Amino acid sequence: MEHHRLDPYPVPREKTPLYINEPWLIDRSKLDYSYGVREPEKEEDNIRIYVPLDLNKEAILRRLDMVIMRYGEANEANEMAFSSDVDALISQVEIYDQIWYVRHMPEEGVHSKEAIELVEAFIQRLEAIPDGCSEIFPFETVESLREEYFRIP
Repeated sequence: MEHHRLDPYPVPREKTPLYINEPWLIDRSKLDYSYGVREPEKEEDNIRIYVPLDLNKEAILRRLDMVIMRYGEANEANEMAFSSDVDALISQVEIYDQIWYVRHMPEEGVHSKEAIELVEAFIQRLEAIPDGCSEIFPFETVESLREEYFRIP
């Protein structure tokens, strides 16, 4: 699982847009799939447009529900792609967590209470995925999230 660490300063405490140059984090739940997702062009006349990505509990869980609907059950044939799509959402959870943490600086722990609540719901959804004999996913993902967000220091 790839972790994202934002430089917490100068993360504004007020609600202003943040720009993260990782186009693969785009909200696929709002895409028109007839056009697909493309890598950014690298040509000289290319103009890079930053697409807004709303990171909130509801949006991230909606995206997870969409991924789960797309794949149905976790099986040997789809577990790598399924896991990869879920890992992209976990990156969104990490960014969400870090911004909440910096803005509210909890007195203890390394994660925001908002992210912990989100991860609880995230894990519940992962555990409800029908198991079509997958070997790794979602079991390792659930264990990794539990270890990261619920371990006792």
